[in-house]
Amino acid sequence: MIHPAKCVALVVTVASLSACGVAEPQIDPANVARIVTALAADEMLGRRAFEPGADAAAEFIGAEFAAMGLASFEGAEGYLQSFAVYSLQLDDCEVTIDGTAIGRDDLACSPGATSVRWSSDDPIQVVTVGAGDNPMQAFGLVRRDRVDALMLISREHEQLFQRLQRFSAGGWRSDEPTDGPSTIMALVDVPAATSFEVVASATVKENSLANVVGVIPGRRSHEIVLFSAHYDHIGVREEVSGDAIANGANDDASGTTAVIELARYFNAKEQPERTLVFAAFTAEEIGGHGSNYLARQLDADQIVAMFNIEMIGKVSAAGPRSAWITGFERSDFGAILQQSALGTEYSFHADPYPDQNLFYRSDNATFARLGVPAHTISTTQIDIDPDYHQVSDEVETLDLGHLTDTIDGIAVVASTIVSGAATPTRIDPTTVR
Repeated sequence: MIHPAKCVALVVTVASLSACGVAEPQIDPANVARIVTALAADEMLGRRAFEPGADAAAEFIGAEFAAMGLASFEGAEGYLQSFAVYSLQLDDCEVTIDGTAIGRDDLACSPGATSVRWSSDDPIQVVTVGAGDNPMQAFGLVRRDRVDALMLISREHEQLFQRLQRFSAGGWRSDEPTDGPSTIMALVDVPAATSFEVVASATVKENSLANVVGVIPGRRSHEIVLFSAHYDHIGVREEVSGDAIANGANDDASGTTAVIELARYFNAKEQPERTLVFAAFTAEEIGGHGSNYLARQLDADQIVAMFNIEMIGKVSAAGPRSAWITGFERSDFGAILQQSALGTEYSFHADPYPDQNLFYRSDNATFARLGVPAHTISTTQIDIDPDYHQVSDEVETLDLGHLTDTIDGIAVVASTIVSGAATPTRIDPTTVR
């Protein structure tokens, strides 16, 4: 007779047989290929939030959860967790600097209120972006600080300014129908001003979005392990070599595929000790609205860990069967995964790209701000990846064997947290901006 402890110790891959002779569920490569291909198909039109392609993707994910027989999340319609997002669509924007009116083509206006009227006498933050400055970084800091700001950007940054124009054309979006800060940007010869006047107007619109959420109830109903990825992407872009659809195969059809297959894996096992929530978030690419909404529906104190999965379709710089974890130093989540991986073919390590600020660039940050040990698992060499946010992010650029292995590895190392044998330390929310 084999001792139960030895049974557990000898289960080193999802595809293996345990020492007790009971087959573990498998991560099926054919299923992985089918799902990621469907999500990244041209018919999904890049899965941009608020557009039909994203709705089609949500329906597809919901059908996968339904086929497994997952439980629905309280308040959801089937597996679709619908909610409203409020946007301000620009009607008009006029800017005068030192008595000179700025042409509309040289403005990028993102009003946070239906009416904006500024002058030099108002306490508006004026941000000058010279030739040697980074306009995207400056814009990110303004948005992070949520202040009314007039950004004066040197003409040396004309190409990046065009990106800011496209972004601001989407309008300011909020999860609540309240006024927010405004960002008005002007492309100028000399990024300085002694006086200015800004007049802008916008119309409030209410739009609907939906997360896709499935649940496997555990014996401990008030202890939750959250597995997540965002299913939205950036939609149709400027045509490159005859292709205009940014399919988002790696970002983040790969992570969404992982969430679906992890749900299938754990659903094939006996009832877990902890309750498992599988969430495919919408609108990560435009402000994290999906994760913000789910965070308001859950008690953060009950979420013992969040496995957020991003861009796992390409091999890590550390080699096959390895993955990296953002915010590794913020809790012992990563150390637990490393311990769980001992004796297996998998390895997990700290994010090798700290300058990329990746901990804050995905849905895990929303939950980390609430103290949840919430981290993103990825494998892509983000610093050199040629397909990130490009129309070239197609299934053909992925290593599907690696994608399958990574899902398998996450299933292996999640076991101690799912079983209740390990509980990560909480993140200090005061350290998360």
